[in-house]
Amino acid sequence: MKKKEKMNEEAKMPEDPIDFPNDSVDETADDNEVNVEVMEEDEEGEVDEENDELAELKDRYMRLLAEYDNFRRRSQKEKESLYSEAVADVSKEFLAIVDNIDRAVESTENMTDMSAEKVAEGITMIAKQTTAVLSKLGIEEIQSEKGETFDPNFHEAVMHVEDDSLGEQAIAEVFQKGYICKGKVIRHTVCKVAN
Repeated sequence: MKKKEKMNEEAKMPEDPIDFPNDSVDETADDNEVNVEVMEEDEEGEVDEENDELAELKDRYMRLLAEYDNFRRRSQKEKESLYSEAVADVSKEFLAIVDNIDRAVESTENMTDMSAEKVAEGITMIAKQTTAVLSKLGIEEIQSEKGETFDPNFHEAVMHVEDDSLGEQAIAEVFQKGYICKGKVIRHTVCKVAN
């Protein structure tokens, strides 16, 4: 029986509610605060890493943009330089022709019958020199003579005439010579086309 009584006493619930000390409640709250602080520190660490990565990407972008801008400026200067050099090279080739034209003009001031023949010879020589300079630069005349077939790739028709002595779409007259450079037409031959 003693055992039964002992068990009954242990099984009895106290009638007063259990009173927990304030320290235990605060400890639980402190644990929660500590957990929140640790989470905030982790989030701040992640944010800092993301900010660092963003700053690094921004820096790389700015450097790349500066490199591209420098490349663009350098390319523009090179283009201008190439153009200037090309113009200078071509002009240099024509300066001898300009000198000969100046001499021909000077010689016409005191012209006599004999000197007229010499001026004509000089002009013929200048024409040959011009052709040689153009050839040296890779520029060739588009061969277009009366009777040849009109080709819109090389010729430009400014007039049309009916002529029974010429075939259909034949060149009747050349007004201005055309020139080609390495397969590219610089100036079309201006001509009159028959039929």
